[in-house]
Amino acid sequence: MDVSLVIPVFNEQDSLPELEAWIAKVANQHQLSYEIIFIDDGSSDNSYNVIKTLAANNKNIKAIRFRRNYGKSAALNEGFAYSQGNVVITMDSDLQDSPDEIPELVKMIQEDGFDIISGWKKIRHDPISKTIPTKLFNWATRKISGIKLHDFNCGLKAYSSDVVKNIEVYGEMHRYIPVIAKWKGFTKIGEKIVHHQARKYGTTKFGMERFINGLLDLMSITFVSRFSKRPMHFFGTLGFISFFIGFIISAWLIGEKFYARYFNTSIPRDIVDKPLFYIALLLVIIGVVLFLAGFIGELISRNSTVKNDYLISDKINL
Repeated sequence: MDVSLVIPVFNEQDSLPELEAWIAKVANQHQLSYEIIFIDDGSSDNSYNVIKTLAANNKNIKAIRFRRNYGKSAALNEGFAYSQGNVVITMDSDLQDSPDEIPELVKMIQEDGFDIISGWKKIRHDPISKTIPTKLFNWATRKISGIKLHDFNCGLKAYSSDVVKNIEVYGEMHRYIPVIAKWKGFTKIGEKIVHHQARKYGTTKFGMERFINGLLDLMSITFVSRFSKRPMHFFGTLGFISFFIGFIISAWLIGEKFYARYFNTSIPRDIVDKPLFYIALLLVIIGVVLFLAGFIGELISRNSTVKNDYLISDKINL
């Protein structure tokens, strides 16, 4: 099968028939074998019944239904596991992503050799209250992840089947699938300018809190990707720095006291009367706590059932 289209659905009953017809038209025009996987993420409207009606008339439609709303990441993760296409394309169900982009996305994965192609909505039909925070969010993500994409949050993305079968998306990590994939060794990540359509039906399902949550998730995935198997390298380094600074300050205060007594100079205030002493003491305690946190994390990591988390891309038997 050429392409699997993984489409999360949450209260989008009005847009689904038009979306399905558009996808079928594009796939037939370009002679692509395809499947559409709709994941109903606990919709409270008639979305699932609409999907069942569409599936009765189109054998290429598959569906998964959640008992309640679990979020986009859970929907994508289940869709990825269910997909069978050589190329997997994700898009939103609100008609803001254009199915006309599908053939070019398939070509860039199959012929140009990319692991991931991320859509870039260069011209957006969104209010400024969304576009400005989005630009700041994308800038921060580029700096932290090192991946040069302009629009991490674009729902229109294409993946090789190897990528989606070897990653797990959870929480609200759907924004960072390229970051997750990069740490799994899939580094051929490209970008394509895509057409962004104004919303035709319904209202947006995301609020301003997604930007705060997004930055917190980015820090989380960055830490987990780099240090999940070696927590002592992170906590131990910070602990050593904190302990060392505290120790140097304490040694300075004690040395100053002995110097004053030995040379009969004016004796400074007692060490415990100086605010700097308590700062040094706090730094030493923090250093010890961080070191212990790294040690405990190392014990947990070494006793984990999954000690190695690597992928083999090829193997030759001689």
